[in-house]
Amino acid sequence: MKASMRRKDAGLVSLAAIAALAMPVAGQAQSTGYDGAGAGMGSGGQGASDVSSGKSSRSDRRGGRGGGKRVDIVPYIEVDQIVTAELSPGSDVMTYTQAAVGVDAAISGRNNGASVSLRYERQFGWGKRARDGDAISGIARGYTTIVPGVTLEAGGLATQANVGNGGSALVGSGVNDKYKTSIYSVYAGPSVTTRAGDLDVSANYRAGFTKVEQSDGFRANSGTGAADVFDKSVTQMADVQAGFAPGTVLPVGVGAAGTFYQEDMSNLDQRARDMQARALVTVPVSRTVQVVGAIGYEDVEISSRDAVRDEDGIPVVGSDGRYVTDKSGPRELAYDVSGLIWDVAVMWRPSRRTSLSAHVGRRYGSTSFGGTLAYAPNDRTQLSVSVYDNVGGFGGQLNRAIDQLPDDFEVVRDPITGELRGCVASLDGSNCFSGALGSVRSAFFRARGVSASYSMKVGRLNAGLGLGYDRRNFFAARDTVLASAAGVVDENYWLAAFLGGELGRDAGWSTNIYANWISSNDPLTGDVNGYGASASYYRMFTPRLRGTLAVGIDGATRDAPAIDDFWTASALAGLRYSF
Repeated sequence: MKASMRRKDAGLVSLAAIAALAMPVAGQAQSTGYDGAGAGMGSGGQGASDVSSGKSSRSDRRGGRGGGKRVDIVPYIEVDQIVTAELSPGSDVMTYTQAAVGVDAAISGRNNGASVSLRYERQFGWGKRARDGDAISGIARGYTTIVPGVTLEAGGLATQANVGNGGSALVGSGVNDKYKTSIYSVYAGPSVTTRAGDLDVSANYRAGFTKVEQSDGFRANSGTGAADVFDKSVTQMADVQAGFAPGTVLPVGVGAAGTFYQEDMSNLDQRARDMQARALVTVPVSRTVQVVGAIGYEDVEISSRDAVRDEDGIPVVGSDGRYVTDKSGPRELAYDVSGLIWDVAVMWRPSRRTSLSAHVGRRYGSTSFGGTLAYAPNDRTQLSVSVYDNVGGFGGQLNRAIDQLPDDFEVVRDPITGELRGCVASLDGSNCFSGALGSVRSAFFRARGVSASYSMKVGRLNAGLGLGYDRRNFFAARDTVLASAAGVVDENYWLAAFLGGELGRDAGWSTNIYANWISSNDPLTGDVNGYGASASYYRMFTPRLRGTLAVGIDGATRDAPAIDDFWTASALAGLRYSF
């Protein structure tokens, strides 16, 4: 009986590796895929065997963790009075009245799970210098089971960033910042798992859309193509995999997998396409260790069109501030790699609360490596680490980041502006999306980096920390208006943290900080740094009426001597009524 159970466990772990190898929507995607094996090992105490059925198993696990059905939907209205003072380079003091409506919702059950936070706010400035403005922000992630073995997953994000020259994107700072740019991204798609005898089969498909709305004051400069800012894109990701576990048809596990990724960007009709097929062999080394080898073929291609040019050969810029695409011209290749790929991975799962996968191989014509770590020593603490390597654009990268978020979380917002702060509060999986926002250049890129998040809940305290590094090497076709983007490298170090707790039954407090350090070898961009910190106190006057006091400071610095550092301090007093 024990030997049979060991064979069963080894088979499940083997199949998890096979499914993970072909899952472009998990683990930052577009790596050879072992990241997906770790992506499902969250604080729920599950391991590699639980992702054998793809992402649906992750959702099933989370939805059922609460032990029963739960539906919490809390709409609210809010009125705040805000005072903001410019500390540098000027000394203006401005006052705003802010009205907001929003909803926070959480749904969990055996077959469904979702978390949603959506907010709309309108600011009314007092005086001529305090401008009116509005903003929509929100984040959502969830799934529903259509029939056994078939689930539908979806997610979305609405946030703001401070976009500067060169396309660097800092987390939106300050009240009614005139440089804020709105960013929207959504995705959805089914996951299917089934079995034909001893053969396990699974497939996933995701379709996503991302849009960046620039402020009226920002326009692409026709003389600096590298600064062209992302407009919108449609992303498609699909995979299919099939395999036999060790001990079924052979002593080792065998399988095959294929993936497809395509992102179509509106800027100059750019397109990235990545297709690959692989054969897999899984060797059980011990009860807790598996070694997986993969060999296959890939074809990666990035192309675009040039801009329309006037009689003097100068690119034409339309009324929207973007280059006008020459639809009649041929597509120009910016990146073209095809050939043999291989990969070797080690998967270690010493307990139901710890899992590690690490892989190294050849992709994109060079060495590629990655992996994941998930550690949850108890139900109140979790650590998640992901190392990734992929090719895509801003839209695809943001879709991947949203897809990595758990479906059971509480949103972390700035208490003054109401804006998202880069991470969510959860004890399940990867919790941050800050790394995906560092640069909004329109060109495609190869992204390599690491993302880590840590969350804990001790008594009345909740705390979380997210940090990471993202490096993007951009591609652009020669003899096109984007040629100057070729070879540009943007690096983004980021950090986001929160700490809060209760003060008795009717009061509480919270603090959060964030920081971005963005550097680029593009002289137009240079180094840009963004910082912020806030603290708030709330008290319940009635079960539905809450009062809040908050203070915060935000700043941005650049290495250009001609550009002054910008710092503001703000304070808020407000009331919220929840229905």
